[in-house]
Amino acid sequence: MFDIWQRCSNLLLVIFITAIIWMILGAVKALIFFSIVLLWMVFHHIRHLVALERWLQRSDHSVASIPPGTGAWNDVFAHLARYVRQYSHSQELLSLALERMRSVTSAMPDGIVLLDEADRIEWCNLVAEQHLGINLSLDAGQQITYLVRQIPFVEYLTARKYSDHLTLKQPRQQGLIISLQLVPYGYNQKLLISRDITRFEKIETMRRDFIANVSHELRTPLTVIGGFLETLSADENVNTGFNKRVLALMTEQTTRMQRLIEDLLILSRLENEQNKINEKIVDVVSLLHVILQDAESLSAGRHRIKLNIATQDQLLGSEEELRSAFGNLISNAIRYTPDKGEINISWEKYDGQGLFFVQDSGIGIEPEHIPRLTERFYRVDNSRSRETGGTGLGLAIVKHVLSRHEARLEIISQVGKGSRFNIWFPAKRLIALNK
Repeated sequence: MFDIWQRCSNLLLVIFITAIIWMILGAVKALIFFSIVLLWMVFHHIRHLVALERWLQRSDHSVASIPPGTGAWNDVFAHLARYVRQYSHSQELLSLALERMRSVTSAMPDGIVLLDEADRIEWCNLVAEQHLGINLSLDAGQQITYLVRQIPFVEYLTARKYSDHLTLKQPRQQGLIISLQLVPYGYNQKLLISRDITRFEKIETMRRDFIANVSHELRTPLTVIGGFLETLSADENVNTGFNKRVLALMTEQTTRMQRLIEDLLILSRLENEQNKINEKIVDVVSLLHVILQDAESLSAGRHRIKLNIATQDQLLGSEEELRSAFGNLISNAIRYTPDKGEINISWEKYDGQGLFFVQDSGIGIEPEHIPRLTERFYRVDNSRSRETGGTGLGLAIVKHVLSRHEARLEIISQVGKGSRFNIWFPAKRLIALNK
């Protein structure tokens, strides 16, 4: 309130002087004086307003460029100068923070691309330019799919599955393999993080090739050894007792090694990216009846095995791989279910998806082991696995088969009450049987 009266003090003074002139010289001269003073005050304000407008139109809004003012305008321009100094200081701090962020991200081994809600490039570091073949100075504001045109990348960006990674081979840079992950932040903005995994992929390829080659080379000598052991075991001249026990043990371990090698070869084939899935329409019902016969042979009457067919829908996939996945789950159920236990096998349709499950009344699995069951060679109980003849690769094979068929594995188990292994197939792989 005080500021208002202070700003009006000049006007009140003019009115007071006008009143005195009115009383001494008359009304006409008083009005002429008052009009001249008002015109001067209007001109004074207009001149400062024009100066302020010109300053606002300038690109340089520094303190030094603020126009000088007189009267009340001197205080206005002084306040404006203070705000400009505060703004300049804030801008310097923001610029410094941005420069530090850019320095940090440029020093990172990973590539970083900032994308807006329309997947346009806002900023990227030098590593991302090298990984993705883009140039920030030329490509800023461009949609990244115009520059990285590989179909898997476009599909990954469209899917918005932020928890997934994408492995991409860059054709522009020979031998470069990168892993990409999309991370949401802010308002519909995204970070695209790229990492060079060429070295790790080469190591993984060498590991797969080594396992495949060694397994292949071991298959032949083991077959020969197994054949001779079988011949010796059938020889009537072999003394009973110790010799027969030794031959039986050698035959058992040879058979176990052969199963292990076969599983390793299957895993190597499934992990090979060049080995594309040979898809065809699989008659699941017929396949399960064949697997049921194998299961009954393996159980040898020790278990009650039931097969439930609730749908005649077929599957689009590889019959050989599906037989391996289904067979591994069923053979595991047989191995880990005590004699006279019950095993249920079912094929049904649920919520539009295909559901295959194997449920047993076996020993069950502790909750802490379930997340690691599909790791190769992971065993809940090593001694139990050896007794049952398991290789430790069955569920790893199942995991890879399901990945190639876009299916998922769900494990439900309770210690002492048994386990249930569900395989969910997406609706797009189900094929209704035409009657």
